[in-house]
Amino acid sequence: MDWKKLLSHQRLGKTKTTEIIPGRSTFQQDFDRISFSSAFRRLQDKAQVFPLAENDYVRTRLTHSMEVACVGRSLGTGAGVYICDNYKPDNIQPSDIGAIVAAASLAHDIGNPPMGHSGEETIRDWFCHSEIGQSMKREMTVKEQADIVNYEGNAQGFRVLAKLEMPDNDGGMQLTCATLAAFSKYPIEAIDIDKSAGVGSKKFNFFQDDRDLFAQVAANTGLRKLTGKKHAWSRHPLVFLVEAADDISYRIVDFEDGHKLGIISYKEIEELFMNVINKPELKKDIDKLKDPIRKVEFMRAKAIGKLIGEVIESFIKNHDQILAGEFNQPLVESIPSTEALKIIEQRSVDDIYTYQRAVEIEAAGFELTEGLLNTFAAAINNYAEAKLKNEKPSYRSQKMLQLIPEKYRNVNPDSSYLRLLNLLDFISSMTDSYAVALYKKIKGISLPSGNM
Repeated sequence: MDWKKLLSHQRLGKTKTTEIIPGRSTFQQDFDRISFSSAFRRLQDKAQVFPLAENDYVRTRLTHSMEVACVGRSLGTGAGVYICDNYKPDNIQPSDIGAIVAAASLAHDIGNPPMGHSGEETIRDWFCHSEIGQSMKREMTVKEQADIVNYEGNAQGFRVLAKLEMPDNDGGMQLTCATLAAFSKYPIEAIDIDKSAGVGSKKFNFFQDDRDLFAQVAANTGLRKLTGKKHAWSRHPLVFLVEAADDISYRIVDFEDGHKLGIISYKEIEELFMNVINKPELKKDIDKLKDPIRKVEFMRAKAIGKLIGEVIESFIKNHDQILAGEFNQPLVESIPSTEALKIIEQRSVDDIYTYQRAVEIEAAGFELTEGLLNTFAAAINNYAEAKLKNEKPSYRSQKMLQLIPEKYRNVNPDSSYLRLLNLLDFISSMTDSYAVALYKKIKGISLPSGNM
């Protein structure tokens, strides 16, 4: 692949190349467009680890995404020095590459449904095992079925950026192709998922309905086509930095949240963070701080700084393989601190991600998401069937459809795939609190008060 093409500032949906404005690059504008979008704003009420947390300290998807963007900017700018020095892409500075990685990192969770990963898993399970899901599945092509069987927040995220957030525009938010390619960690269609083929093929990044949009992104950035595949490409090199920014943030920061909630002791967090930092001389600076929270924040900052440096070094070391599309592992698995991070991750898996309140709410999320799917899928299917027969849909279906915003209503009688995909657009856009409130209302658990 060629850096001059990989860093394309061509906007998706635009026929002309956007003029470069001195002092505010197109990639900085991408960051701003994402920041001010309603889809990004809704991340303030989507959980990172602890859904509907009662503690105002722990991270939401919004704060997590902002932190990932900060780490991503540092990684991109650091790697950008090497890229600019050695490949001299036209009108590109290291800070521009930092801006691409920051924008892609900011958006990396923008397609996640409510209730964490239980939301994604429930959609997949409902489609494969519920009566309504199976009936819709039978009407779909194999590739359409694969999209929902493997339903993925990453693919939903590309759809949000490239279509849903500004639906009147060709290309949606019309972000640069460089940012969209750097956002797409799994640039393949669902039918080509192969977990044994490397990190870029373990999930997918675009639905069949958005396939042509991604093909435009791939063409504009010159992504390498995978042999024998019609719609599958190698990762954009900057994807590895976006992925590393997320990996660094959730491993270190989720552990910090675990300490704040009393799951992880100060003694343990000091030991494990210092294993990453690997500078015993810093102990005297830590001991000067009186508040344990400040001590942890100090170590967290130092640990992230250390990991940023190691990832940049690994990116440069493996650059030629990455550019050739032949590097198939996350960068955090190729750095000196890999083993120290694995210990932190395993501790998080054992005790933070299994924290009782988080598990209870996530378990409730299965019931909630399934309930929303059953109710609204029945309504849109009844509407579609009535349309085919030139009959009137049921009164219940009419009322349920009124609860779906107009832009998500799709009663297309010819495509159960598009009906369901638009319903998933609606459900995935919900915040945790809104999903709970709507579920309680349609189930009669909670009714609107008389006050307006």
